[in-house]
Amino acid sequence: MSTTIQLSALPDVPMIEPGDDLAGVLIEAIGRAGIRPRDQDVLVLAQKIVSKSEGRYVSLDEIVPTPRALDLAEKVGKDPRMVELILRESTEVIRHRPGVLVVEHRLGFVMANAGIDQSNIPHPQNGESALLLPEDPDASCARIKARLDAEFGVNLGIVINDSFGRPWRNGVVGVALGAAGLPSVIDMIGEADLFGRKMRVTEIAFADEIAAAASMVMGQTDAGRPAIHIRGLAWNAPSTDARALLRPRQIDMFR
Repeated sequence: MSTTIQLSALPDVPMIEPGDDLAGVLIEAIGRAGIRPRDQDVLVLAQKIVSKSEGRYVSLDEIVPTPRALDLAEKVGKDPRMVELILRESTEVIRHRPGVLVVEHRLGFVMANAGIDQSNIPHPQNGESALLLPEDPDASCARIKARLDAEFGVNLGIVINDSFGRPWRNGVVGVALGAAGLPSVIDMIGEADLFGRKMRVTEIAFADEIAAAASMVMGQTDAGRPAIHIRGLAWNAPSTDARALLRPRQIDMFR
């Protein structure tokens, strides 16, 4: 691993609309930045631009809440239409209290509101929209990686990040929803520490660390920096997608 890592926001990435060629937009942005991609460069993409390009918008006016959604909405103090949408995108309600609804997303993420968001998206006049997570973030990463690798003749890593809350800690941090071309988890078990003692349980959430670093450059509100180029990382572990980061339920002490 290099002792210096460089993170740069790609300039002038336009607002993404449904059906946009996101890979093509990124290729143009990389060119404008004067970046010559190298093997093991990483591009981190905000979840929203991937979801927008894939047309993952839903109009809340079209959502009819079920009795379950109406009951849960009253308990948590949320729009019943939004609660209905959260339930449709989830497999289980994990915890709820006024203002908070934590679920297991159908992709396996344990997260607030199934990752559904209404910020930084257009809303129709006299209506409301919501944006869902990508249908398959790992597959989205793989498609974008294939386009960029072919364009630049290199072997890139691609990460889609989003902001998550965490057990034990206040605040949100960037985590990897999808990944391609890099190891999402690096197994350090059996490696020796400075004193020769072998690690017994250590696994590095490599893709999450990358996502968190990129979030500091992206910003969380109106910064408008949805694509971050990272240089200086290195790895020799095999590539794994972000599903490797999901903790199996049988060893999840919070469920």
